[in-house]
Amino acid sequence: MVKREWIYAWALLLPAFVFLITFTHLPAVQTLINSLYTTPKGRRAAMFTGLGNYQQMLSDPVFLKAMVNSGIYALVTILASILLALAMALLVHRSFRGVGLMRMSFFTPTVLPLIAVANIWLFFYAPGFGLIDQIRVFFGLASANYAGQPDTALYAVAAVTIWKEAGFFMIFFLAALQTVPETLREAAAIEGCSRWTFFRRVTLPLIMPTTLFVSVNAVINAFRLVDHVFVMTKGGPDNASMLLLYYIFETGFRYWDTAYAGALTMVLIAILAAVGIGQFFLADKRVHYR
Repeated sequence: MVKREWIYAWALLLPAFVFLITFTHLPAVQTLINSLYTTPKGRRAAMFTGLGNYQQMLSDPVFLKAMVNSGIYALVTILASILLALAMALLVHRSFRGVGLMRMSFFTPTVLPLIAVANIWLFFYAPGFGLIDQIRVFFGLASANYAGQPDTALYAVAAVTIWKEAGFFMIFFLAALQTVPETLREAAAIEGCSRWTFFRRVTLPLIMPTTLFVSVNAVINAFRLVDHVFVMTKGGPDNASMLLLYYIFETGFRYWDTAYAGALTMVLIAILAAVGIGQFFLADKRVHYR
């Protein structure tokens, strides 16, 4: 009986394993192999170069700029989207007139395609007639081109990600908050516990598994969402909003240097793996599943 259940279990898992190996692990291994060679062009075959592509990164100013930008972008978007999502979940985690409409309005940006979101925000940022400029003019401030200035382009792109991702993460926090036993709230109220103390000592520890899940997804999204960069800035001006994944795309498909793009991809995979593993190890002591 045990052997039959074991066979059933592996039979159910086999299709997922096949897809995972075929479309994830094998391409990753092939990318690693390609990163050790030069890019074949015409009749010139690929030549083994070892760590040559990785050494090239150390002297590549665009790569170094993309790494710094990606770090800043990830830090800003991850923290802001998680905190905003938690705040929105706490706001709509109670009964009042219009709570359904408020939840829907918070979640609506999530269902919009990122290309459409980018075009909406391009209108917001448009100097002279955009929504933000109209507000600035109303208060007597000068016009500003947020998406076209090196000092603000990266943060303008980050704002789009935060606006789109916060509503998605809010759903998970809202579901987690609804699992907190009401008896704990009643007991805390009887003891005269303040709302902040109850949130910090009871609610936050109980929703830590959800927080870990959301944080892992936020990290992945911070490195994989670049559709709005295509529409809004194309990595400019002067590489001010160049992100690592967009640089990989440009290197591989615009300049057709697939070997160097493969090396850049391996760096991105290594970063995501290190951050993901680090999150689980660091957060493990704070996560309580029971």
